[in-house]
Amino acid sequence: MKRVQLLSLLLWVSAVFFVGLYLFVGGFLLVRLEVNRTSTCSDALEPGEEPVDFCRAPPRFRRVVVLIIDALKIDFARFNPSNKAPRPYENKLPVLQEMLTSRPLQSRLYPFRADPPTTTMQRIKGFTTGSLPTFVDVGNNFASSAILEDNLIQQFRQAGKRLVFMGDDTWESLFPKKFHRSLPYPSFNVKDLHTVDNGILQHLHSTMVGDDWDILVTHFLGVDHCGHRFGPDHPAMADKLTQMNGVIRSVIDCLQNNTLLVVMGDHGMTDSGDHGGESLKETDAALFIYSTSPIFSSPPSQNEPDVVPQTDLVPTLALLLGVPIPYSSLGQVLLPLFPSDGAVGGLSQLEALWINTKQVNRFLETYSSMAKDIPPESLARLKREFSLLSSEYLATVREGRVPSPQMAFSLQAYLTSVRDTCRASWARFNPLKMAAGLAILALGCLMCLVVSELSLVLIRETGAGLKAPLFGGLSVVVSTAAVQLLTQGYVEAMWCLAAAAFSSELLFFWRVLQVSSPPVTKNGTKAPRRTSWLTRRCLLIPSLLVLLLRCSSLLSDSYVIAEGRVVTFLVLSLALYIPVQLNWDGLLLPPSHDPLKSAGLLLSPALSPSTVRKESSTLLACLGLLVSSLYLSLSFHGCREEQGSCQPSPFLSPLSRLQDSQVKNLHYILSIASLGLWTYLLRFCLCHYGNMNSSGGTVFTARWILPLLSISLGLHWAVSATPQDSFRNLAELIRLAQLALPRAAFGLLGLGLFLIWLDPITIFIKVRAAASARNLPPPRYRASTAISAQAELHHLIPQIYQRMRHSLDDGELSGNSEVANRPAVEAYGLGTVYSAPMLLFCGLLGIGLLLLHPEGMALSFLLLLLEMGALLHIHACSTTLRGLNGADSGGFYVPWTPIVLWSLAATQFFHATGHLPTFSSIQWGAAFVGFEEGHEGTMLPASLVTLNTFASHILFAVGCPLLLFWPLVHEVRRSRGRACEEGGEEAVMEMRLRENPQLFSSALLQLSTRYLFILGVQVFSSVCAAAILRRHLMVWKVFAPKLMFEASGFVVSTAFLLIGVTLVLRIDVAVSRWFKRLIPDPCR
Repeated sequence: MKRVQLLSLLLWVSAVFFVGLYLFVGGFLLVRLEVNRTSTCSDALEPGEEPVDFCRAPPRFRRVVVLIIDALKIDFARFNPSNKAPRPYENKLPVLQEMLTSRPLQSRLYPFRADPPTTTMQRIKGFTTGSLPTFVDVGNNFASSAILEDNLIQQFRQAGKRLVFMGDDTWESLFPKKFHRSLPYPSFNVKDLHTVDNGILQHLHSTMVGDDWDILVTHFLGVDHCGHRFGPDHPAMADKLTQMNGVIRSVIDCLQNNTLLVVMGDHGMTDSGDHGGESLKETDAALFIYSTSPIFSSPPSQNEPDVVPQTDLVPTLALLLGVPIPYSSLGQVLLPLFPSDGAVGGLSQLEALWINTKQVNRFLETYSSMAKDIPPESLARLKREFSLLSSEYLATVREGRVPSPQMAFSLQAYLTSVRDTCRASWARFNPLKMAAGLAILALGCLMCLVVSELSLVLIRETGAGLKAPLFGGLSVVVSTAAVQLLTQGYVEAMWCLAAAAFSSELLFFWRVLQVSSPPVTKNGTKAPRRTSWLTRRCLLIPSLLVLLLRCSSLLSDSYVIAEGRVVTFLVLSLALYIPVQLNWDGLLLPPSHDPLKSAGLLLSPALSPSTVRKESSTLLACLGLLVSSLYLSLSFHGCREEQGSCQPSPFLSPLSRLQDSQVKNLHYILSIASLGLWTYLLRFCLCHYGNMNSSGGTVFTARWILPLLSISLGLHWAVSATPQDSFRNLAELIRLAQLALPRAAFGLLGLGLFLIWLDPITIFIKVRAAASARNLPPPRYRASTAISAQAELHHLIPQIYQRMRHSLDDGELSGNSEVANRPAVEAYGLGTVYSAPMLLFCGLLGIGLLLLHPEGMALSFLLLLLEMGALLHIHACSTTLRGLNGADSGGFYVPWTPIVLWSLAATQFFHATGHLPTFSSIQWGAAFVGFEEGHEGTMLPASLVTLNTFASHILFAVGCPLLLFWPLVHEVRRSRGRACEEGGEEAVMEMRLRENPQLFSSALLQLSTRYLFILGVQVFSSVCAAAILRRHLMVWKVFAPKLMFEASGFVVSTAFLLIGVTLVLRIDVAVSRWFKRLIPDPCR
């Protein structure tokens, strides 16, 4: 088997896809241009002839306290006295209502709307810089980097104000060394409700009564973490909000004169407690403003804003505290906080609006001179509007006239227009990079198709087929880098990789044309041209048409929203096509009796009627199992915001969120039963095929590590579901178990996977006894201890190789005819030597991935296992039945239909494990399974969340080689009757692969590249949808997230497909060494 050549081809094809994706994403998801300029006190923003020092004017407030309660949605802050039966999150902040009713001139409550993505880092950036976020910024929530744009924190520091911070340590990474004093606490452990909040409370009162601060910022995380862990409708949320009510009340009691209190949420949360998207439940937080002295000219009226954008907080706080508005801010001052006719020690509404307008116009002029993404007609219109407003306002000031009320509305309209224009044109696309990425991806898909159809030809090549593209690509990389250095003085790695990928693809196609061209004979004539493999009939088959239908549907936002159910329908339809096609070809039922065949004038069918009936029954039974699994899997889907009345599956909630003890016990019993059945089915399958009898590492894993891992997982679920206050005396032991049990499971998982990789052989052999023991010939199949009768009678492989048996017979056998009829070697598990460790590897990995999911997903994972088994048996039975027409390929050729079904099932179970292509559906809690205290870095939590999100992609990618092995495993059913009745050769199952190493390599390469082709076409379609619809209304809400999830799923699937193929090659190496030890060199 040409292992290095096969793996090198797959690695190269995968690398080409990665480069194409990297190039397209680099052109599509560009971060907006940041203007690294800073506002100063000498900026001439006030009306007048001469510049003045803005910072020397007396500010409205000397101090400000900012209480940030993470995920404080507006529904939490509102109070309804008529609500006699409030839910856990309702009416828990009565202090706000008390202030609003008793002190209407000192307090206000507004809905505080965030710009998506509603993740904490982006929200902090938004309400400190006043700038609008970009889509790609969501990826930085794992690794917050310092904010370089001008911001409020920097302006306060430049003005000499002393900043004190307490809470979420994200602020320390965003504003390093900017605080006079800071008390950061680890923030990313969503299961920890109290550490951050209690740490703040320990120092809040002493800081408030002190005099060593001007700006106090606190960031509480308990409400947000409670939402992630339990959801808003849980008693723990009521406790946490009640605690925050006490915090706000104590801060109000400690407030001094000239101090402003701002209580705000950075974002909201969904009904499940998540956030990250752009639904109103996620974007609408609460903003409460209070002062010990009146700051509003009148009680709330209709002129009050209905919603306050978060960016508006930046210019408002800057002007109230007497510092310049940050340079890049697009926010608009909150007018009710400024007097309409001027005041001592502050700005009037019109003055604040003018300063705000001139600052925004200055930013617009600077930005438009540096970037060209704002449409020229919009830019010209905004310039005309500002010129007219400026002339009118300055004329009014010079003449001393009272400005008209319309002036304020005009200035507000201008600020709104600038923000809307920037938001509409903020995404800066690079068409050249996008086009290059699309071209490389398209050629990559074509290359996969070519490699899959010419796999045998390429495997027979001596390596030149890969060397030319490889060395050609390396040469182009060096040349491109040299040209860039000479022309522009630096190297752009992205374009070097693009040139290498594109040139290697072209060289590959040139090499394929050479290989597939007709050879020249010795007399100078050309041999007959081979039949073309890339024909319309080969491509227009139902399975590829289903794939084409799904890929073209990615251009529809309705399809993306409803993809979970549509893909389930596609899997069902394509699975039903298999028996329909077999019946159409006359292969599903036994052929009718033909007298010509009885007379020997026609060939008899390859399978007996009883075998055909048995195979057909098995196929239909597996189809029924598949239909049942598909139907039940719909019970585990999540819900998108756009799906309206959709209710998410109750199984998506962890057991700790369930308050009904009976429901909790029922869910736990179902989870434990599903986990136990998963373990039993794996062990039963290995026992059934005789793979549990050897003493190797893989068998040790199946016997001991697999059940121990399941027990650890079951105990972990029980401990995690235990309420914190149930066993106060055992609190420390429970906390220790919550850390130890998942870590023990991770350790067992790693050990099991390592043992499978180290020693994948599952063969148990019995060599015939010595000549002295041959007087009484034993029966042909002799039972042995620890070997099941079923495995011995049905799945014993008595002949390893014909050659091997002859070699051993020549060295050991006597002339005894009865003894000579016995097999020389009885090998248990040899027929499934490849599939057994693969199956155990997938099963073990599946339990490890289940550990990262909510407990209720155990039943969904069991359905996944059953669906995988049903698809494998349907494929094997259809392959067996197609042997009726005499064109039996021996299981080496895997048709398109099972591969397309396999890939669709991966997508279907992505949705059936509660995932959606939206950022709000990411299950962040997976990052803290076994790491309750949090992480020091970001690599490990990001990896755990990735494994959780793409669990179905991982399992189906690793298990993809089973599509090659399963028809061979299934071979024993159809050969048993013929071998026994007609004396023919008994089934050797997967040993056929050993007899044909080139065909084995070719089949494995073909299967892998076909699966890569399907994945590549899907991601290419998603890329095309994002490129074509980049100005679509739903691009950032639907198509861009779908692209990110599809691209990430492709990368993860490709990586684990390579792991699966590498495991097959590792097993092949181990089998080769096993035969070398078994058969001495002189005998071979």
